[in-house]
This record gives sequence, structure tokens and C-alpha cells, in this order.
Amino acid sequence: MRHDRLTVLTALESQGVVPVFYHPQPEVCLNVIRACARGGAPVVEFTNRGDFAHDLFTEVAREFARTDPDIILGIGSIVDAPTAALFIASAARFIVSPALNPEVARLCNRRMIPYAPGCGSVTEISTAQELGCEIVKLFPGASVGGPDFVKAVLGPMPWTKIMPTGGVDPDPASIAKWFGSGIVAAGMGSKLITDAAIQAQDWAGIEASVRQTVDAIAAFRAG
Repeated sequence: MRHDRLTVLTALESQGVVPVFYHPQPEVCLNVIRACARGGAPVVEFTNRGDFAHDLFTEVAREFARTDPDIILGIGSIVDAPTAALFIASAARFIVSPALNPEVARLCNRRMIPYAPGCGSVTEISTAQELGCEIVKLFPGASVGGPDFVKAVLGPMPWTKIMPTGGVDPDPASIAKWFGSGIVAAGMGSKLITDAAIQAQDWAGIEASVRQTVDAIAAFRAG
């Protein structure tokens, strides 16, 4: 497999921001995800929302396998193992859930696919780690406790890798606050890929927004 578990996790942490995106039109999906990749974020979370989301994902993933093999496409909003298996069969390279599901974790371990479950407590994070999850999704990031919660978890559990979704904005102040607390990456949706940019088909604008965010994270990490 070109994008094995370690390759995916390394790429995800390296870019720092994971664009989170869904649109019912395949052509829009292709343009947006390619813009993200050109902007320095080839690891993208496609969300399992809307009717026929699996068919859409399969079409998009097949096209990228042919034209853009460096793009690493994962699937989010997965709540059960059968659905996860369906998307893995369509070349999903990682799975993201709003909640921790042990069956999904076991399935992903069998296939050596990264699984980032949504966790909102220290107990859930510890259970996810016991199930083999390298990165946990803090969800909803701002509501669960924000950067202060991250710092509190990393005190007694410094090996923990946290990726919040919800509450992290693509601006230097928010990036400094969250990455300063110790997160390894952040999922960003409509604030990174705006509805206005999609409606205007401003793919270059999306690329620039992603590039700015990737660069801001890299600059913060460099100190």
C-alpha cells in the first residue's frame, strides 16, 4: 500500500492542519481537495454526510488514485464498523469518528488503518490508546475544554497525541493558543474552506488559505 499507517500519521502531523470537507458535487470535491494539496495539506478528511456519500467518495478516491496519488484521503463522521469497512474498501486511508467505537478500532487495526476517535474525557482517551489509536480527536474541541483541557491531559499523559476539531481557527492567535497547549494537528472545516470561496469557485483562494495556515503552524513550531 502506498499510504500505509505510519506514512499517513507522519504526513498528518507534519502538515498540522487537516482540512475537513464535504460537497455533493464531485467536480467541486476534486477542485477543493486538489487546492488543499497544492497548499501543503494533501491529507484531507472527507466527511460521511449527505445521501450517497459513499458513492461520491469512491468516485473521488478513484480519480485521485489515477491523477493525484500523493493525496491522502480519509473519511470522517464514521460511527460504526460496517460503514468504516465500506469506506476502507473504497481506499479511505484513515478513519475519523465523532465518538469512540471499539469495533471500529479493532477493524482499523486489522487493516492497519489509522483511526482517530472523538474523545471528550481522560477515560475515553485512555481507552482509545488501549485500543491502539495513535491520535485522538478532541470533539467538540472548544466545548470539551479547549487548550486548557489539552494541557491538563498532557500533564499525566505526555505521550498523548490530540487533534481537536471545532474551535481552532486558521489564524496565528488561535494556532498559537492551541498548538502551544500541545496538540499535534487540528481539523478545520468551513473557516478554512469557506462557503463563499466554494460558491465563487475560488480554488486559488482556498489554496492560499490552506498554505497560510500550514505556514503559520510551521512557523509556530519553529519557535
